[in-house]
Amino acid sequence: MKYEEKILKLLVDNYRKSKKDYGDNKIKRRTQVKPEKLYKKYNANDGDFEEISKLNKAVNELTGKGLVYSDTENFGTQIQSIYLVDERITDIEKYLSDNYEYISKDMQIQNIQVMIDCYRNASPICEKECILLSESIDNRIIPKNIETLDNVFKAISFIENNRDNLYIREVSMKIYGDSKFFETTTLQQVCTLLRKYSDRTKKDNELIDEVLMDYHIYKEPQKLCIKGNVVINISGIDVNISGFSEGIEFMASDFDNIHSVSICATRFMTIENRTSYLRYKDDDIVTLYLGGYANRFQREFIKLIYDSNPEKEYLHFGDIDAGGFWIHHNLCESTGIDFYLFCMSSEELKNKEYESCLHRLTENDITRLQELKEIDLYADTVNYMLDNNVKLEQEIISLDLMNMK
Repeated sequence: MKYEEKILKLLVDNYRKSKKDYGDNKIKRRTQVKPEKLYKKYNANDGDFEEISKLNKAVNELTGKGLVYSDTENFGTQIQSIYLVDERITDIEKYLSDNYEYISKDMQIQNIQVMIDCYRNASPICEKECILLSESIDNRIIPKNIETLDNVFKAISFIENNRDNLYIREVSMKIYGDSKFFETTTLQQVCTLLRKYSDRTKKDNELIDEVLMDYHIYKEPQKLCIKGNVVINISGIDVNISGFSEGIEFMASDFDNIHSVSICATRFMTIENRTSYLRYKDDDIVTLYLGGYANRFQREFIKLIYDSNPEKEYLHFGDIDAGGFWIHHNLCESTGIDFYLFCMSSEELKNKEYESCLHRLTENDITRLQELKEIDLYADTVNYMLDNNVKLEQEIISLDLMNMK
């Protein structure tokens, strides 16, 4: 971006965010931007002279056009601050629009009004949100999600009027003509709005996108994967799955026909990742594949297992990272069952066999771990992770455990 464009855009944005734009400013302040905002080393000893010169030149040229003016230091040429010529705000926005494809605030408000007219009668939620939008633009307030708002309205209007059983990617194709757009771009905003106006009571630790099921929309054909010495009573018939060395998968739609699950082993364990689920075997442990946070069907199946086998030991095996611990926390909270952590301690992180597989923490990891360390169950391991800047995926552990057998 050229300095001319950066200077004018920052000044115009500052003006439009100020009380001047609403006409109720009581104290007259100049609309300004510091040169360091445009080039952070402007006043630094190691600043690039060529960059500083480019910035100064842009300010001088804009001053010559009567769009800005500036203050310089008393003894020198360094700019102290750059100011907008407020009374020319409309001309400046037109200059930006003509030269840099800038969309002015007035034009954004017009676009929002067109959107309101388009969606106000599209569905009940669209109508309510359009009323709120009208109030915002009456006060010259632009919503933060303006770039995605039209796509969110498209999804809401379709979903509220949908009566067919559809998968998420089919919905995405119908709305956007792209099978992945919904999941990657608007899913979170849409589900937040659906929940905002929903009469349903949100269950503890329920995943945000589960609200879509109320509108006949599903992620994919949900499957339950279980392996080990188990007898499942389905439609009054006992089915022994112990003969299937890799376990079985069955559709969640069959869950209503399952009356009981008998665990013929000492322990039951959920496993986060598929590779570890496929790799790990123990005659005395029945395993269930989660694939991340337990969904509604998995939670109900686990509760049924617990009701049939309350005396068993319940374990969870996942990645030794923030996500892995939050998945475990969610599992315990949403099922009401205390799952012991399996191979998810600082001992695994200290194991020399896994040293080459350790990863450094990201900023997001650190933020999420800071919350986890306040929970006693995770505190020791999490503090070790933070102190040593490490995390570990479970696949190497499951492979090593099987190699030792």
